[in-house]
Amino acid sequence: MTLYEVRKRSLSIETVFHEGGPAPEIPVRMGAACAVVSNPYAGRYEKDLLPFMTELRALGTELATELADAMGGPERIEAYGKGAIVGVGGETEHGAVWHEAGGWAMRQVLGDPPAMVPSAKAVASAGYRLMVPMHYIRAAYVRSHYTAMEIGLQDSPRPAEILFAVVMADGGRIHSRLGGLTTDAVSVHDGQR
Repeated sequence: MTLYEVRKRSLSIETVFHEGGPAPEIPVRMGAACAVVSNPYAGRYEKDLLPFMTELRALGTELATELADAMGGPERIEAYGKGAIVGVGGETEHGAVWHEAGGWAMRQVLGDPPAMVPSAKAVASAGYRLMVPMHYIRAAYVRSHYTAMEIGLQDSPRPAEILFAVVMADGGRIHSRLGGLTTDAVSVHDGQR
């Protein structure tokens, strides 16, 4: 018996052609893959959430694979993040299971990049929109890749559901010009610098 059921999934990709100023040679693409699942712990306290987190790894792998493939393959991905919106019958910790389940899966699909996977989570009603942070997959301090993507679905999550998402981008912000570490200057390879 599984702990959760998937009610729906979505895949969304946006292409940014320019942000004012000159258009880049190659537009930046950002995407989100979401799944709305039943929350096995809605309306009650559960001490051990680890079985849920472990079972969600397969879903994380499916979402990350689907999104990376839709964006042209894992080798094209430069930035990532993850998010969860927990229905009002649940608690923030129910969304925190995605830290390991979604983050671990995404890193595995993308060839084990060293940077941590940034995240956001909220407890909210259906239709809530969440801004999910992203940064460079090889070093978190690459300022040009600090960005975010909005996730959410009009009818989700219902009170006893959770919306889980992975987000990716194939580049940094268009016209990034605020200095800091650049992708070609990453040298420490510790996931930070």
